[in-house]
Amino acid sequence: MPRITNPILPGFNPDPSILQVGNDYYIATSTFEWFPGVQIHHSTDLANWELVVRPLNRKSQLDMRGNPDSCGVWAPCLTHDGDKFWLVYTDVKRKDGSFKDTHNYIVTAPSIEGPWSDPVYANSSGFDPSLFHDDDGKKWFVNMLQDHRRRPRSFAGIVLQEFDASIGELVGPKKNIFLGTDLDLVEGPHLYKRNGWYHLLTAEGGTGYDHAVTLARSRDIWGPYELHPQKHVLTSKDSPLVALQRAGHGDVLDTSDGKTYLVHLTGRPTTQNRRCVLGRETAIQEAYWEDNWLYVKNGPVPSLHVEVPGTRDDTKYWAEQKYEFSDGLPQDFQWLRTPEPERIFTTKNGKLILLGRESVGSWFEQSLIARRQTHFSFDAETVIDFSPTDERQFAGLTAYYCRYNFFYLTVTAHSDGQRELLIMSSEASWPEGRLKMPFADPVQIPNDGKVKLALTIRGRELQFFYALEGEELKKFGPIYDASILSDECGGHQAHGSFTGAFVGMACSDLNGTVLSAMFDYFVYRPVHHKTDIYEV
Repeated sequence: MPRITNPILPGFNPDPSILQVGNDYYIATSTFEWFPGVQIHHSTDLANWELVVRPLNRKSQLDMRGNPDSCGVWAPCLTHDGDKFWLVYTDVKRKDGSFKDTHNYIVTAPSIEGPWSDPVYANSSGFDPSLFHDDDGKKWFVNMLQDHRRRPRSFAGIVLQEFDASIGELVGPKKNIFLGTDLDLVEGPHLYKRNGWYHLLTAEGGTGYDHAVTLARSRDIWGPYELHPQKHVLTSKDSPLVALQRAGHGDVLDTSDGKTYLVHLTGRPTTQNRRCVLGRETAIQEAYWEDNWLYVKNGPVPSLHVEVPGTRDDTKYWAEQKYEFSDGLPQDFQWLRTPEPERIFTTKNGKLILLGRESVGSWFEQSLIARRQTHFSFDAETVIDFSPTDERQFAGLTAYYCRYNFFYLTVTAHSDGQRELLIMSSEASWPEGRLKMPFADPVQIPNDGKVKLALTIRGRELQFFYALEGEELKKFGPIYDASILSDECGGHQAHGSFTGAFVGMACSDLNGTVLSAMFDYFVYRPVHHKTDIYEV
């Protein structure tokens, strides 16, 4: 079979849940605070994947206004019971400190494109829920259990309860069926049944460099569950030099042609500080069954190169993407938290219009439209028409991770009304979330006219550029450290930042007058560069 290079879903696509329906494969991944919620990719050969739907796309399904960074939609589980698709997900309202507010829901659809139903509430006892359809027709809901009294972490095991689809409720007894191993932080449960054995796949060790996939099995769904002979069927924690680090949170696929695969999240760190700018990505491993136990081929360390049925076509991956807005917002883009996009953007006459709302980094309503960074090096460019009157109105081009870490080239104005260009950055400033001072010296520009804004990222180096109408691009500001746009610098302590770097357009009006900015287009241009390692 052909060999491909991991990951199969590059850039911020963590917590994969995979299934096969007929000749089609689907993977659902977490989206956290980015709206619409959940990404579902489709493939027919396990090599080439295309985003087909983000199913949580309306207020009745998901409203994340006020959710802190790296909260929102965690660890979706996508299944099919022979009749329809089922999607289980968590909406996390708080994660830091002793308490976690984690609400679990279920939606269904007759086809992957939808329509997806309004959610059925399941429970709030933990996160990372999944739904298992047993061969006797019963459906079982599993999630990690949290106990705020437990120290140092609140992870207390995996809880199981039956779900009655006829009434849309959890019913009957619930039981903690697996406490995890000494690696701790057990989460991400998935149940399978094979040859009379129930197999429980979990994630452990946190989502950093100690992450792992753990397997246990039982003849009875209620347990007791015995550990796999290897304990962890996949992990990079003891192999710091392999390309795919942070390997964990997996899901198993037994294909219709008798093959077995494990999909899992992974990170590709760069720089001496081991920073994963592209966030947690989805990789795939060959696997096999022996003595009713699952093993990863050449495991438990993940392989960079894997055999799958298809041959990958990387043409689109390396192609320049010029986005225009004549047909609305292109699918690659998302925004933050709000289910009311009409309050933050619209498209008109082929242009994107952002309505100035709250400050960049707001947890409620900010106008920021962006796409994932999926390459270690790239160029981005846009043209903006914006007429601010003072320093509280600003719009432009941003490389963004979260409220604590971003770089932002803005068109703004001095307090006297003179328009100017200004770079704002907030570099690893948790917990304050303050802008880094002093700013690079602003550049005065005419009060009328469009401005071209651009940036280049080459590995860890970020450089901004600008051009007035009829002029060539020129450098603006110093070279910034783009590697801080990473999980490791995302404003939280260990195991606390879960997304990835984005690049896009933003607009703020702190006067409350909703001054709008118009963008003609957006370009994302991947670049091969000598500093990039393990590129797809």
